[in-house]
Amino acid sequence: MKMPKNNVYTVSQLNGEVRQLLEGELGRVWLNAEISNLSSPSSGHWYLTLKDHFAQIRCAMFKGKNRTVTFRPANGQQVLVKGSISVYEPRGDYQLIIESMLPAGDGMLAQQYEALKMKLAAEGLFATDTKRPLPTNINKIGVITSATGAALKDVLHVLARRDPSIEVVVYPTQVQGDNAAKLICRAIELANARQEVDVLLLTRGGGSLEDLWCFNSEDLAHCIYNSALPVVSAVGHEVDTSISDYVADVRAPTPSAGAELLSKDADDKAHKLIAGLSRLKQSWQHYQLKTVQKATALENRLQRQDPKRRLEQFEQSFDEMQLRLNAALNSRMHKLALKQQNLSHRLSQQSPEHRLTLESKRLDYLTTRLNEGIKDKLHDVELNLKNSAHQLQTVSPLATLSRGYSITQDESGKVLLNAEDAKTGDLLTTRLLEGELRSKVV
Repeated sequence: MKMPKNNVYTVSQLNGEVRQLLEGELGRVWLNAEISNLSSPSSGHWYLTLKDHFAQIRCAMFKGKNRTVTFRPANGQQVLVKGSISVYEPRGDYQLIIESMLPAGDGMLAQQYEALKMKLAAEGLFATDTKRPLPTNINKIGVITSATGAALKDVLHVLARRDPSIEVVVYPTQVQGDNAAKLICRAIELANARQEVDVLLLTRGGGSLEDLWCFNSEDLAHCIYNSALPVVSAVGHEVDTSISDYVADVRAPTPSAGAELLSKDADDKAHKLIAGLSRLKQSWQHYQLKTVQKATALENRLQRQDPKRRLEQFEQSFDEMQLRLNAALNSRMHKLALKQQNLSHRLSQQSPEHRLTLESKRLDYLTTRLNEGIKDKLHDVELNLKNSAHQLQTVSPLATLSRGYSITQDESGKVLLNAEDAKTGDLLTTRLLEGELRSKVV
């Protein structure tokens, strides 16, 4: 790192030096994490945070790179990304500049496959000068595959058609699952210990990357590399390429092609052509792998001096200021809206219409109370009247008359209490409950 005189930095110089240091020392990294705070401004760039349970890091993926992403990322999604560590100088934050992104489930196996391929290539397991030549005259072939798989049937069918004189020794093994790589290694070691065949054909039918994963084992790669017997790898279909294909002495695109490669027919040139093409392809793949490694190293060196990175920094700064401006405008508009709402509420509180409404409700309330009071008063008066009538009824002489009694009066209206009070010739009036009787004393 170049230091200014007296070791005195400006903030810009310090952030620039830290950025160059991080980009130069760490280079590209793979990161498996969860997406949060994803934003996509009008510029087309993506800004996000990758996190796990304990930490997080800010990231940027510029539009030139995010166009290659085959899915739409979302917050909370687990992803596998490859990128370069850098520093966003205006803010002094270190961040990850993402170059590629895959869903975590699909990307982990691919990333492990690429990492193991680079490691084994560096160790020399793919080198063409270490490949064993196939025997000129093959009399016995050892087939390492599943005893019940379609690959074995294809191999036997091709050998029976092309050269029935070739003997076949099957070393049955599991070719899929967690223990498959270990079992395949045992089969190879058994064949090498017996030395009963001229060549080994490692094969199985096609499948997904997970199905063929046992053929990407580092232990199996070393086992094939250390085999004393030549090994032909015929795993999957033509488009499938496993670590065992790179390590094997010869690679065949399919199980049937592997059987044709190890058998002769009237046209032996096809055999030599396939073998030559296989070696040429392996040499080309090895050269291509070395070229990719060299190009990656040069790209890392170039990236530290790339003016495009500076432009991306400016674009990121512009996007950040735009997001901050939008946030400030939204906050200001929200505050003004609240203030306007508060003033409108205060104005409505002072409005005569509001007072009239309140007084009208108050009048309605008093009217209701008055009507209820009148009803209650009338009810009380009615009850008192009924009680008085009942009491009057109790002492009324009409009540006595209703029990069969009568009242007799003389002409002056005096009530006669004794018969002696009546004289001969008096006119008497007898009142009954219903009507009156007039009589004369004789």
